[in-house]
Amino acid sequence: MTTPLHRPRHRWVLMFVAVCLVALNLRVTITGVGPLLDEIASDQGVSPAALGLLAAVPLMVWAVVSPLAQSIADRIGLDAAVGWALVLLMAATVWRSLPGAPANLWLGTVLLGIALAITNVLLPATIKRDFTNKIPLMMGLYSALIGVSGAAGAAMVAPIAHQVQNDGSMLGWRWALLATGITLPLALLAWVLATFKGRRGDQTARTDTSTDPTSIPTQGAARRVWRDSVAWQIALHMGSQSATFYIYATWLAPIDVSRGVDPITAGFSVTIFHIFGMLGSLLGPLLSRGAMRRLLPIMLPVISFIGFWGFVFGPDIKVAWLVACGLSSGAALTVSMTLIGQRSATTEIAGATSGMVQSIGYLIAGVGPLVFGWFFEISGGWLLPLFAAAVAGTLQFVAAVALSRERMVFSRA
Repeated sequence: MTTPLHRPRHRWVLMFVAVCLVALNLRVTITGVGPLLDEIASDQGVSPAALGLLAAVPLMVWAVVSPLAQSIADRIGLDAAVGWALVLLMAATVWRSLPGAPANLWLGTVLLGIALAITNVLLPATIKRDFTNKIPLMMGLYSALIGVSGAAGAAMVAPIAHQVQNDGSMLGWRWALLATGITLPLALLAWVLATFKGRRGDQTARTDTSTDPTSIPTQGAARRVWRDSVAWQIALHMGSQSATFYIYATWLAPIDVSRGVDPITAGFSVTIFHIFGMLGSLLGPLLSRGAMRRLLPIMLPVISFIGFWGFVFGPDIKVAWLVACGLSSGAALTVSMTLIGQRSATTEIAGATSGMVQSIGYLIAGVGPLVFGWFFEISGGWLLPLFAAAVAGTLQFVAAVALSRERMVFSRA
């Protein structure tokens, strides 16, 4: 089997492995923050609600940097752009955990957001380029691995932070956050091995579409995509489903802690959410067939909000609610990522659409955990914050209805 770039089979396998390893590092450095919010807040002398901003910073950075990712890829190559982003991600993970000035935590988080923005935008374009005939399945696997990444981050940080050393002290949150980058060197190595000899093909791929008579003209796609209604619909879907995901990932543990649950057990609630999110990502492409291809995206936000409402007000069966939240959130992510590839005619359009969608999408997503935290600080309870989740779910529902027409980006229909 060969790819559109006519890579030898062993190169295709290497690229498959590299994409999977990179995907495993796209959420772990972020979802590890939620279970540690109380400890970080205590150490930094601020309230946990104020530290909701810490979880929102990477998302805000993604919103600013995402539109630039395709331009970076045009200048230095798609593969090289992802490789350098992984190097930056490793450096940012270390910087964020350095002791000393509080600025290390915040500046490291900003750099982390820049690196993740570039990688998040360009990996869907890579899948469009190298796995054209398997986009739904690859996006499902990609989304599932992102779920694994999120689950790993949520599960590992609290036990590491509470690990008792020989002197009786605990390792603390800095070592826990540093540990979230443990697989990054392996991902970078796999990426270099998979792409080192394929960059000439990458350069060719970026110019070949102009000679394809069936392709939509891609000149200026990074600018034109901002005026396309289908791209905006995908962006709204991406943003609203991401907002609910990050509200859950950031606040499930604090909600549990507020009910007297210890931090480690509360962290496992987030882990359950992420595990079933992974399953939802895998099941999404299988369920989204026939009439369900249009109905499933419309149903998912309804199931998600019911699950979150139940988690807040029906904790006796919270595992059932976590399963509902996880499955629906995971499937919604796969829907969003698949839309980028399926509604784009070329790799360049996919890259431009991915940059625009993730810029707008994560701007919306970044507001979610922040507003949720503010509402909690204002009200002291969880009813008012649920309004933020309800708004996000409504936006996702509206976008899913609009996208059911199945139009392409840059189509004139």
